[in-house]
Amino acid sequence: MKLSFFPLLLIAFCFNANAQEPKKQLQIQRTQEAPKIDGVLDDAAWATAKEAVGFTQFRPNMGVTDTEENKTVVKMTYDNSALYISAHLYDDPSKISKQLSSRDNFGNSDFFGFIVNPNNDAQNDTEFFVFASGTQADAIASPSVGEDFSWNSVWSSAVKIVDDGWIVEMKIPYRCLRFDNTNIETWGIQFHRRFRRDESQYTWNPIDVSKGNIGLYHGELNGLSDIEPPTRLAFYPFISTVQNSFDGVYESNFNAGLDVKFGLTENFTLDATLIPDFSQAGFDNITLNLGPFEQTFSEQRQFFTEGVDLFSKGNLFFSRRVGSAPITDPVTSANEEVVDYPESVKVLNAIKVSGRTKKGLGLGFFNSFTEKAEATIENIDTKEKRNEVVEPFTNYNIIVADQQFNGNSSIGIINTNVTREGSFRDANVTALTSSIMNKRNTYQVRGDLKMSNLNLESGIETGFSSFFAARKAHGNFRYSIDHSYADTKYDPNDLGLQFRNNYNDFGIDINYRTFEPSGKWNRYFANFYVNYTRLANPSTFTGLGMGISANGSTKKLNEMGFNINLRPGKQYDYFEPRKEGSFFITENGVNLNGWWRSNDNKKVALSANVGAETLLEDGRDYFNYWFGFGPRFRFNDKFNLSYFFSRDHYLGNRGYVTQVGEDVIFGDRDRVEIEQTFNASYNFNPKNTLSLTLRNYWGTVDYEDQLFSLQDNGRVTNTTGYTKSTIPNNPDINFTTWNFDLSYSWQFAPGSFVTALYRNQLFNFDNAARDSYTQSIDTLFEKPINHVFSVKLQYFLDYNQISGLFKKND
Repeated sequence: MKLSFFPLLLIAFCFNANAQEPKKQLQIQRTQEAPKIDGVLDDAAWATAKEAVGFTQFRPNMGVTDTEENKTVVKMTYDNSALYISAHLYDDPSKISKQLSSRDNFGNSDFFGFIVNPNNDAQNDTEFFVFASGTQADAIASPSVGEDFSWNSVWSSAVKIVDDGWIVEMKIPYRCLRFDNTNIETWGIQFHRRFRRDESQYTWNPIDVSKGNIGLYHGELNGLSDIEPPTRLAFYPFISTVQNSFDGVYESNFNAGLDVKFGLTENFTLDATLIPDFSQAGFDNITLNLGPFEQTFSEQRQFFTEGVDLFSKGNLFFSRRVGSAPITDPVTSANEEVVDYPESVKVLNAIKVSGRTKKGLGLGFFNSFTEKAEATIENIDTKEKRNEVVEPFTNYNIIVADQQFNGNSSIGIINTNVTREGSFRDANVTALTSSIMNKRNTYQVRGDLKMSNLNLESGIETGFSSFFAARKAHGNFRYSIDHSYADTKYDPNDLGLQFRNNYNDFGIDINYRTFEPSGKWNRYFANFYVNYTRLANPSTFTGLGMGISANGSTKKLNEMGFNINLRPGKQYDYFEPRKEGSFFITENGVNLNGWWRSNDNKKVALSANVGAETLLEDGRDYFNYWFGFGPRFRFNDKFNLSYFFSRDHYLGNRGYVTQVGEDVIFGDRDRVEIEQTFNASYNFNPKNTLSLTLRNYWGTVDYEDQLFSLQDNGRVTNTTGYTKSTIPNNPDINFTTWNFDLSYSWQFAPGSFVTALYRNQLFNFDNAARDSYTQSIDTLFEKPINHVFSVKLQYFLDYNQISGLFKKND
């Protein structure tokens, strides 16, 4: 565990930099008349603007320069309101890919990208992409979190296909960026271009993909001066209605609210949802969970996905905790039953304040309140009802500070706090984080130290966790070592997500990758790993895992890969029994799987996967196999359709059933899972999209009648007489779900949308594990359907536009 302190002392781990090629520079000139964003380059501002030319390929080949036939010519200008970019992308118009897609969906289209870093620190980029179809995408990016396309801003662009290629014009208002307007001499910039037909990508300033993060290879923008950016204040008022019908009960809700973005300073922004409305968040892909850990789902509420890079430090923030299901169950007597239990808690409001100074200091503050939630309990005899609080009024809070340096390293501290009203548990978690790379971008160390404090009725409970990793981060051949530790009391789950604690694990990875095409391959990657795991307390061996994996892409743009995973010897599972101190032994696990995906540029593309798993253990007859396949049809640049089918079959799968007294009961089970998804989208134009998603999941668990008791030595015995009929509840399961999601989105003005949704949903959970798939579907559709129809209108208001109207009226 002492090793985990090591990375926090490694600020001196910075070797002298090798000589690098000079960065390209573009001199920008101010314009007195803003160009019209229409895809026609006849504006006076472009006549005298300097050109950025000479693009260089970095994928699949590095160092290949563009030609007269495919060259790119970029120009920039600016005024007090915005940056303006024009690009003439030369090409054969018949070869340009321009499939229409929804915002932030790259689809099958060529693109032009403008990346800007006002701090020129190589670590905090803002990215703007325009596709040949006219669709936009934007993101914030950093080495720690990658590209975050959930971030959205309001900016303008236009595309025009011409005889010798295509033209892009962009207007990036300063409200989209964070910068210190007193220190704007040099900004980091980069221009990207992708040819979808062969997946080649070019940049203005050359990139060496064999080492370092991509931000280190930005060029420089010079010449900005005397910018007087307008007030960064935007309002997003909205109104919505939700009509819900289920089993004869009809509910109608109307909502109105406001989201606000305000630039507190040039570098720091406040985001607030004052009256939240998450009624249009998508369905969760629920599956049957038999494991000892909770089932979790990705965040679908835009406020909690957008611009949360600082808050992700230390992996302490799992946003689904805010407004999730209540944390407690009501206490009932023998003659009482729960007749109403809330599935979620209402979020009253939420704010985020975040930004980063010119010197690389990032600061973030998050705060949210949720209202009290109650369950209803009914007396079976008297029919009297009472309410019990299952989630009190609660405050969620995060504070983070992160200092970046050297263009590739950072150290930080983050604290999360959950305070609940009354006697309910409170929680506070703090983490120190570090990611340090030498100046040559060849070696990296990472480390985290974490401490959790729970305020329980029994007193304060404190836990610790740590992580350390060191790796070679350049060249074809790379390797890494890592160590993870958590004691038995470490618990960040009031606002974070960690499936388990009590571990002391070690890992080694050795891999090889290519950066240039070779033979039939554009690229390939191969990895070998070893994981050695122990409990932290008691300090005991739990398992050994090792394996190899490989994947690659061919010159025909087909992709494929495989994995071989081995767990030699005895493996000790201390979590499947769900009882403190108990463990379950398996031996000699083998897992093989592979996947393949065809060239997605074609009208019809296919994807498939297959795998199998078994145990080479005396007395066990376990075998698990799975497969999945599906086509994708692109009928034209507007209409796209896909289907995927997957089946997973476990034979002789042994696992936890229940606990009777002190006996932990296990059983052998035949388990089947089938999932089908169907997606279709029709894009009328870049601003009008109609989409449909269907999903059906079916899972069954059929236990053998003879059950087992888990012994103290980790083995099971069937001599205790337990059967399916002698335990309290039938353990067999048939679980089926159906989701239908039809949506239409219309961007009727910049940043302003009308979204209409129709959804329906079905669930069935019973013990008919031996019913066939068709029988299960028939039973499912006999259940009442939950119908939901909603419409939401959101309008974007820029404060400067509002104030401008008043000035005109004056």
